[in-house]
Formats: sequence, C-alpha cells, structure tokens
Amino acid sequence: MNIMDFNVKKLAADAGTFLSRAVQFTEEKLGQAEKTELDAHLENLLSKAECTKIWTEKIMKQTEVLLQPNPNARIEEFVYEKLDRKAPSRINNPELLGQYMIDAGTEFGPGTAYGNALIKCGETQKRIGTADRELIQTSALNFLTPLRNFIEGDYKTIAKERKLLQNKRLDLDAAKTRLKKAKAAETRASSEQELRITQSEFDRQAEITRLLLEGISSTHAHHLRCLNDFVEAQMTYYAQCYQYMLDLQKQLGSFPSNYHSNNNQTAVAPVPSASSNVIGSSALTSTSSLVITSPSNLTDLKECGGSRRARVLYDYDAANSTELSLLADEVITVFSVVGMDSDWLMGERGNQKGRVPITYLELLN
Repeated sequence: MNIMDFNVKKLAADAGTFLSRAVQFTEEKLGQAEKTELDAHLENLLSKAECTKIWTEKIMKQTEVLLQPNPNARIEEFVYEKLDRKAPSRINNPELLGQYMIDAGTEFGPGTAYGNALIKCGETQKRIGTADRELIQTSALNFLTPLRNFIEGDYKTIAKERKLLQNKRLDLDAAKTRLKKAKAAETRASSEQELRITQSEFDRQAEITRLLLEGISSTHAHHLRCLNDFVEAQMTYYAQCYQYMLDLQKQLGSFPSNYHSNNNQTAVAPVPSASSNVIGSSALTSTSSLVITSPSNLTDLKECGGSRRARVLYDYDAANSTELSLLADEVITVFSVVGMDSDWLMGERGNQKGRVPITYLELLN
C-alpha cells in the first residue's frame, strides 16, 4: 500500500466517523436517540471549570482596564505582545502632569511661593507616576500573567480533552444504536466488539478529563495567592500616594499666604483679613486656616533704620543675585535700606548679603 492509498483510506475513515457522530448528535437533539450521561461528579467538575474560565476572563480584562484605562495603549501592548516585542516605555499621566508643573514653576521662578509650590507639586506627581508604573508592572507579573496562563494554557488543554470526551461519547452512543439495529448474528457480533472498544475509549477519556478537571481546585488556590499579591501591590501603591500627598500638604502648609512675583510686586490672594498690627493693612488667612502675621517690630525696624536678628520661617530660593536664599529656622541679621520696597529687607549672613522678603522672617528680641 502506497502513501496515497493510505491517506485516501484514512480520509474515508475520518469522514465516516464524522458522519456517524453528526447523525448521532442530530438524533439526540431530535429525541430520536439515547444519550449516555456523564456521572454527576464529572458534570460538576466541568461546570466548575467553565465557571472558572468565564470569571477569570472577566476579572483579567477589567484589571487590565483598571491598570491601563487608555484602550489604545492596551491595543498597542497587545500587538507588541503578539509580535513578541517589548512595548516602548511611555510617560504616564501623573508623570506628564508633574513635568508640566515643574516646567511652569521654573518659568514663574523657584524663588516665588507659587513657583516653588508648583515645583514641589510636580515632583510629588512624578513620584506618584513612578509608583503607578511599579503597580502596573507588579500586578502584570504577579496577577495578570498567572490568570492569562490559565486561560491560554490549562483551560485550552481542558477544552481540548472535553471535546475529545464528547466525540468518544458520540462514538459510544452510535455503537449502541448500531448494536440495537443489528439483526444478523455476524453483524451483531461485530457491533458488540465495536461497543466494547468505544466504551473502553470513552471510559479512558472520561478519566483523563476528570483528572485534569480536578486540578481546578489547585488553580483556585494558586489564583488566591496571586490575588493576595495584587492586593498587597495596591496597598503599597495607595500607602505611597497617601504619604507623598501628606508630605506635600505639609510643605505647602508652610508657605506664606502671599507670594512675590518675578518683578517683586506682591500678589495677594482674596482671603479674609485678620485684625493685627502688621506691615500693610492686614494679615492673610490661608485655606488651611493658618494665619500668617508679621510682628509689629518689623515696622519699627524700617522706621528706625537699625539692624536686628531674625529667624527664618520658611525656605526661600533667591530669584536673582540681588536676593539672599534662606533656610527655615536659621538666624540672620536684617536691616532696612532707604528706597527699598516696603515688602523687603536687606539680609546678611556672614559675608553674604541680599534682599529677603519680610513675610519669611520673625524678629528676635
């Protein structure tokens, strides 16, 4: 027998088997043929596996949406994954916002309160962006990948064996039908032999399928560990974000309510005034209800033209060479210069000298 004859006979046998299964399946649907039912344990295992597959797919897809809300980015990552290539690194939204804030703060001037605040906010946003990137990477590795491996690996194997079991069951029932219809002794003997073979193949396939399905319990245990990893990653992420924002809030809370623009003119926020003997007409109240006041002896200093020691209340970065950078809690010498803007004093630290904003100072007795 040559190869061509063998292939023809194999195709004919396969066609005959397919036709026999199709006839059996159709007659079962029409109620004209009996159907061998699987045992209750195997049916429960099949139902559990199908339920696991459906919910794993839903959880996996929604987790991907949670971690990457941009559908175009998800499609791009999917394409790169199918091409077995690494997707290019892209800046995320918090990082982009942070960079805009830093650029704006630099443009407005790091020495101004608003510019300094923008820079600090931008740095915090970038840290949040980094934490977000770490959450995505950790979750993809420890949670999404195991779920995807189940759908694309274990469940595909289960589905393949389940389909084989269905075919073996159809072969078995078709053999039973032929045995019932057999009249001649020779035909009946052949049908009985076929029934024994198909029954054996069905039992063997049922056992293989059952063993695979019983592994679903192990899959659930593994996915539970992965779920714990995912929750831990989220907990770390939100704890980091909370700490970052708490630190930022403290930094912003230390800023004075009024800030100096780059042309050294005072910009005052529209907030309620508090009655106090301060430079100008009133003190400013910030949104955090912290009242910033300037001691009355600052006015006395400007009037008498003497020098005094002062404690620095907040950090201050000099906007240009005429100003003096300050560190919170340091003590410097200050004095008034004729013709200087009313919101500024001359500060001196050792050999360093420059203008300093009076709202950053507290005169010492």
